[in-house]
Amino acid sequence: MIAKRIFSLLVLIFTVFVTTGTVSAQHEETVHHEDAALGHEAPAEEEGFNASKVIFSHIGDSHYWHLFDINSHPVSLPLPVIIYHPEKGIETFSASKFHHGHEAYNGYYIDPNNKMKEKILSEDGASIIDFSITKNVLSMLISVVLLLVIMTNVAKKYKKNGVMTAPSGFQNALEPIITFIREEVAKPNLGSKYMKFMPLILTMFFFIWINNMLGLLPGRANFTVNIAVTACLAVISFVAMIVNANKHFWGHLLNPPGVPFGVKLLQVPIEIISLFIKPIALMIRLFANIMAGHIVILSVISMIFIFGSISAVAGWGFVPVSLAFSIFMFFLELLVAAIQAFIFANLTAVFLGQAIEEPHHEHAHH
Repeated sequence: MIAKRIFSLLVLIFTVFVTTGTVSAQHEETVHHEDAALGHEAPAEEEGFNASKVIFSHIGDSHYWHLFDINSHPVSLPLPVIIYHPEKGIETFSASKFHHGHEAYNGYYIDPNNKMKEKILSEDGASIIDFSITKNVLSMLISVVLLLVIMTNVAKKYKKNGVMTAPSGFQNALEPIITFIREEVAKPNLGSKYMKFMPLILTMFFFIWINNMLGLLPGRANFTVNIAVTACLAVISFVAMIVNANKHFWGHLLNPPGVPFGVKLLQVPIEIISLFIKPIALMIRLFANIMAGHIVILSVISMIFIFGSISAVAGWGFVPVSLAFSIFMFFLELLVAAIQAFIFANLTAVFLGQAIEEPHHEHAHH
């Protein structure tokens, strides 16, 4: 009975996800028509359904938090814009002043050529610094608050009831996950020093997992689809690895023992390059996998409108196929959200383990 209710809830969430994803494209076309009627300058409009516009509007960052549309009119939350201008100083105002990027305000405008992020430019050509609270930034703050609330409540229960009392609530849900990370990720890769790095690994795992899950909700923000976000997470792992690396690690990296000098001239540069490839691999792996899942779901949904623009019968005929495959991908993304968080945390532990590994004494074997 409970499983049926959970399944019905997930199907409802997915239905809202589909509705909010496709109607926004119709709104964009309406806005462009209104701009043309009012004499505003606008880029050349493409006829019919623009799938790329729908996809990039969902996976890209924005100064608005779009919730849903009512009769082709968006219901969105304008976010605060904070800009530093070298001559004007710091200026703050609401993103609603831009009217979804169709008007300039106070000498600033949104670059219409940037699809992945609403980049604010200055009309005088000055190099400005944007500190705005965008959709991704707000999503990050929400996930941080959720992480702190959940973990502090669980910690209070342990402090109050002790470790011998049966867990309950979120404590019961998180305890096997934390135990799994400790036994399968931290201990095998970090050895006796695993407790020193458990806070970092657990924070990485839960932070990425929560953001991946939030990205699947209706009216969501795809935080981990932003490559700048995954780059920052990878840099944190890289800095932790470099700071904790021991002499044994640096000795094998810069002066491999037992290797002829001629070979060292080739091996050492390769080892140094591989050192920087590690965070790049972390960055691209998380970004590409999460982005690919969203693009596949939105692309399959967009096929309904692409076929519909050719023939109404073809459009309606493709609806069952599109919805069935999209629901399958949606549930698959729920699994991928956890898997990618685990992989990032596990690879971070692997790289840290390589950096803190102590020298081994070789033994002769028959």
